[in-house]
Amino acid sequence: MASDQQQRALMSAIAGGDKQALAALYRALEKPVFRFIRSRLNDPFEAGDILHDVFMEVWRSAGRFEGRSKVQTWIFGIAYRKVIDAHRRRGRMDVTDEFPDTPDDSPDAVACLASAEEAEHVRHCLGKLKDDHRAAISMAFYDDMTYAEIAEVAGVPEGTVKTRVFHAKKLLMHCLEGLMGRRVPA
Repeated sequence: MASDQQQRALMSAIAGGDKQALAALYRALEKPVFRFIRSRLNDPFEAGDILHDVFMEVWRSAGRFEGRSKVQTWIFGIAYRKVIDAHRRRGRMDVTDEFPDTPDDSPDAVACLASAEEAEHVRHCLGKLKDDHRAAISMAFYDDMTYAEIAEVAGVPEGTVKTRVFHAKKLLMHCLEGLMGRRVPA
């Protein structure tokens, strides 16, 4: 990630209309800002829309950045305000400290622990894959990319991507079966 000094230089360039500086700042802060937004909304699609709005606001407001805080903090402030606005639009913002009585339908502690253990098993098995298999699986299932997009990113034919994903899934299933000691549903 770019240092605050580098981010300040990018902000100055953005204030002057430099789109490449905006792209560089976006690359530096996209992931942490997205995580910040998503953790407050729990909707990756809306979080993506708000992330876009945040950086559009950075583009429009860069000249007003006074430098009294870190650039990242200033951008997180924009993101926070946009999340609040999203909650207000949906009518979820309540100005009182009172919460309605609703039944707790969250999973119990045992289910949470089992889910965490399974996630750890998946991470372990992903770590055992060769780099090209792990990358193909990650892009397909975690980044939600199509085979064509993965092929473009990896610089290989689409058929190669399909083969890598196929073999990676088989290897993951085999690894998970061994760790969990039971048949993993396909």
